[in-house]
Amino acid sequence: MGKPDPDVMKRAAAERAVEEYVEPGMVVGLGTGSTAYWAIRRIGALLSSGELREVRGVATSTQTTAQAGEAGVPLVTLAQARPDLTLDGADEIDPYLNLIKGRGGALLREKIVAAAGGVMVVIADESKLVDPLGKGSVPVEVDPFGWESTVEALASLGCEAELRREPPEGPGSEPRPTDGGHYTVDCYFSRIDAPRVLEAEMKRIPGALETGLFLGLCRAAVVGRGGPEDVEVREAGSPGP
Repeated sequence: MGKPDPDVMKRAAAERAVEEYVEPGMVVGLGTGSTAYWAIRRIGALLSSGELREVRGVATSTQTTAQAGEAGVPLVTLAQARPDLTLDGADEIDPYLNLIKGRGGALLREKIVAAAGGVMVVIADESKLVDPLGKGSVPVEVDPFGWESTVEALASLGCEAELRREPPEGPGSEPRPTDGGHYTVDCYFSRIDAPRVLEAEMKRIPGALETGLFLGLCRAAVVGRGGPEDVEVREAGSPGP
């Protein structure tokens, strides 16, 4: 028997999250990335069929804005309404539902929308479950001014810090800008045992605008485990270390 298809797991989790948490009349924060895409598609399909009514979205990136337009999900801004619910993917999820996000490049806007809303639900396939955090990078969105100094300061916290570039290597490689015109630094730790301490240390660095550590924001994780029906819902309990 082959390994489960990650796209099948993501889609199953996204559709379950929409059906379980999205209600008529809600304003929904719409995350960025391949998993959030399936949630946007499902919301659009339910609006088109009339099974959902008067649902509006708050986009976290230009990519999400385009996907919502294609799916027929009307959008508002945070100036117009606050999200009742935010649906987004995650790069890592620990047992306390602390998250690492931002490897897709939209962490600042994703965190602004998640913090403005009442409930954040993340959607993922089972490969995103880790213990502890730190399997991959912790992205940090930084100001372009003096970014070299910011990278050095981040590296002093005990990580390998790399400015994200496009293309990643070779001649002509340039810093990859976020939608907000900032840069992203990927910080690689061997493991993260005290994410709240690390987040505080990162935020004390001038030029570090926001980190990809999403701590205490997630209320539930909907995780695809295998086929379309194999989905697990995890509710938040202890806030974690």
